[in-house]
Amino acid sequence: MNRKISLGMAVTIVILAMTVTFSITMLIAMRLFDSTVNSVKEKESMYNKIAEVDRYVRSNDYYTIDEATLYDRLTAGYLLGTGDKYARYYTANAYTELMNIQSGKILGIGVELGIDQTGYAKVTRVYDGSPAQEAGIAVGDYITTVGDTDVKSLSSADAVYKALQGEAGTTVTVTWLDSTAASKTAELTHSGYTSTTVDYQLLDNVGYIRIRQFDGTTPSELDFALRTLTANGAASLVFDLRDNGGGILEDAINCIDLIAPEGTVAYAEDKNGNRTVIGSSDAESAVSLPMVCLVNGNTASAAELFAATLRTMNGARLVGTTTMGKGTIQSSPQRLSDGSAVVITVAKLVCGDGSCFDGTGLTVDVERALSTEEATNFYDYTPQTDPQVQRAVSAAQQLSGTTTLAGASSAAAADSAASSAAADDTAPAEAAEGEPAEGETAASEPETAANAAE
Repeated sequence: MNRKISLGMAVTIVILAMTVTFSITMLIAMRLFDSTVNSVKEKESMYNKIAEVDRYVRSNDYYTIDEATLYDRLTAGYLLGTGDKYARYYTANAYTELMNIQSGKILGIGVELGIDQTGYAKVTRVYDGSPAQEAGIAVGDYITTVGDTDVKSLSSADAVYKALQGEAGTTVTVTWLDSTAASKTAELTHSGYTSTTVDYQLLDNVGYIRIRQFDGTTPSELDFALRTLTANGAASLVFDLRDNGGGILEDAINCIDLIAPEGTVAYAEDKNGNRTVIGSSDAESAVSLPMVCLVNGNTASAAELFAATLRTMNGARLVGTTTMGKGTIQSSPQRLSDGSAVVITVAKLVCGDGSCFDGTGLTVDVERALSTEEATNFYDYTPQTDPQVQRAVSAAQQLSGTTTLAGASSAAAADSAASSAAADDTAPAEAAEGEPAEGETAASEPETAANAAE
């Protein structure tokens, strides 16, 4: 039997509902207000402290304050205080220079460099059509002077790169030692050249692919390398990701899509734990060959994602040493009103299977570090003689069932010798490189911010 609610009862219910809604709204508003007030008070306290210091310094400091430097350092200090170890501040000049480099307005001379035990910059690669190639600079040469600056006085390979850079059409004077130790000097004009991020060759029946970093050209270069090597009979693949500090995450995901079967590749996880899919692969171009990823302590970020995904989705084995453990996503440079810019961490990078390597790195399936003696000769190695590459090749052949008994014995002997040498070393066998981070895993190669195209 239907019952009708009286008008008075209906009004009462409506009033009660409105009262409850109003009470909840007020409660939320009061909490939000309290939170806002506390936040305002904290900010006011912070600004008051800075103002207090500023008044004291300006009244008593012996030195004259450079206002531009002061504001730059204050901003950099703010980012440092956030605890975001990957946050970065660009001054207006530094940001302009970054944009000019990315746009191709500022160029290098077309070499890759490494600082070895001599203290000079050893040329590890020369790009085709570059000013360096035209001047006769070759792999194995040593750059000793840039302009009037002795390279030994520069702190790193990055500092050498910076000294070599200039706007298109400008010149830089470079002195180097060739293979006969003869000193040569030339004035090089900065001009355009084509740089690549992927090298490949067939080592016996193994397709060897080195990916130096991930950027806009890497997916097409990798696709061409895969097609060429498989067409030439590669029975397995080795991806050399040593010293690959990452690059552009989207391009790394596009590279994974060329290899992995259908599935989710990565998530971005915000500070509240919410995850958003940022990459997936389809089954159109999945590679079925056995594969190995060669990694070290400088393998970071997008390169770690590449290795982790191939291990999970393609059954790849990891050879080398534990990776850096940089599993976070940074923003593009955010330009500020005065022309400066900031970069901050916006999310955690989570693999498609839900795992995350941030802070821990990826442990390898086959440990193969370089001994101190091997690390000393690192820049003289080719893929055919590099002991880590050879160990990765042996692992790839074992996966494909094409290894020889002699090859397996040789790999085992090399690993045993390297382990003995590493145990006898008193100095660490690995030196951390790449992006500075607290708690980074050390890398097996000598210091090199090299292997980045210049």
